[in-house]
Amino acid sequence: MKFDSLIIGGGLAGLMCGIRLAEAGQRCVIISRGQSALHFSSGSLDLLAELPDGTPVNAPPEAFEALKQQAPLHPYSLMGAENVCRYAADAEALFARANISLQGSFKQNHRRVTPLGTQRATWLSPQEIPIAPLPWKRITVVGIAGFLDFQAELVAGSLAGQQLDVRIAELTLPALDVLRNNPSEFRAANIARVMDMPEQQSLLIEELKTLAGDSEVLFMPACLGSEDAQAFRTIGSQLPCALRLLPTLPPSVLGMRMYNQLRRRFQQLNGLMMPGDAVLRAETQHQNVSAIFTRNHGEVPLRAKNVVLASGSFFSGGLEAKFSGIREPVFGLDIHAPATREAWCHEDFFSPQPYLQAGVAVDESFHPLRDGRPIENLYAIGSVLAGFDPLQQGCGAGVSVTGALHVAQHILAAQEVCA
Repeated sequence: MKFDSLIIGGGLAGLMCGIRLAEAGQRCVIISRGQSALHFSSGSLDLLAELPDGTPVNAPPEAFEALKQQAPLHPYSLMGAENVCRYAADAEALFARANISLQGSFKQNHRRVTPLGTQRATWLSPQEIPIAPLPWKRITVVGIAGFLDFQAELVAGSLAGQQLDVRIAELTLPALDVLRNNPSEFRAANIARVMDMPEQQSLLIEELKTLAGDSEVLFMPACLGSEDAQAFRTIGSQLPCALRLLPTLPPSVLGMRMYNQLRRRFQQLNGLMMPGDAVLRAETQHQNVSAIFTRNHGEVPLRAKNVVLASGSFFSGGLEAKFSGIREPVFGLDIHAPATREAWCHEDFFSPQPYLQAGVAVDESFHPLRDGRPIENLYAIGSVLAGFDPLQQGCGAGVSVTGALHVAQHILAAQEVCA
């Protein structure tokens, strides 16, 4: 089988790259071995929240020069500030084309309310998420009876500390009793499937009206809208006050919905998904990838003009930690990582951990290196890259999104030259 571009990994980076290439008319395939990390995300996307030295970032474009000084191997530093801003703006437009409605701008971080009722700086958030400063003074935090993945008391406690009038209420909704009887099944995704049913929405609306009282807004766990935001809009339009949702513990409905919408967009553009498959090995000739072999296709090679490695970090198997060191398992690429195992981690659990900045070494075009030389038709994007700490710096999604569009731009520019 032959393709214009073959993408290894079906997470945020792989899907964004695949969509952009497919929009330009390329024949693309995404090989995905399992669940995307989006299933475990809040649905909000970070661009840059903090510099490596701990300085908070309010306006990312104003911080990229300092970032380059402090972290010259950061993917943003390799791309250049002007390109990062351009790709971030392009990404906002791409999300809109995929029918993903988000609030925020790359020019200025906003502060979203977290599942604990605290605030966190971020780039883009679903429209359902409340952001600071909150325009309401009287808030009711609605928990779901028996649902342990959202603690209304913790949210209310944090909000009350912000001089707000906060109370707690509990939603029962009899249709959820079947799930309550099996705690392992009483999860956000399963609750959403019930509450998204049209016949349940009228009952949910009536119960929420009762719980609202004189509140200006209801905060609920994000257990609505498995496929899109229509259920949220329908329910919210019939309440006497505003309605907002807070993410829950994984699996996250908002993250799963973003994944599903991106996947649908890719497939609508005639992109091919190969879920449940894994790349086992690759053949290279003259510094080019000539064939990819996967678990499901055995010895039948997959060939493409361009190959994009978006396999993720340790969580998804894109990187492996061995006694001999950290390695990339498919191509055997060069790795930037601490020199010794002892240097991988700090004793303080809450301090930035060095191993999180380990990853594949790339040049400015995001060609990965092997034995110090770039593989010319191979690119690497997302959390498999070296040089950044997605947790401390609050930039994981931004690196995935902007890097994906950076690589797509290089592929399409090379295609025009060849044409």
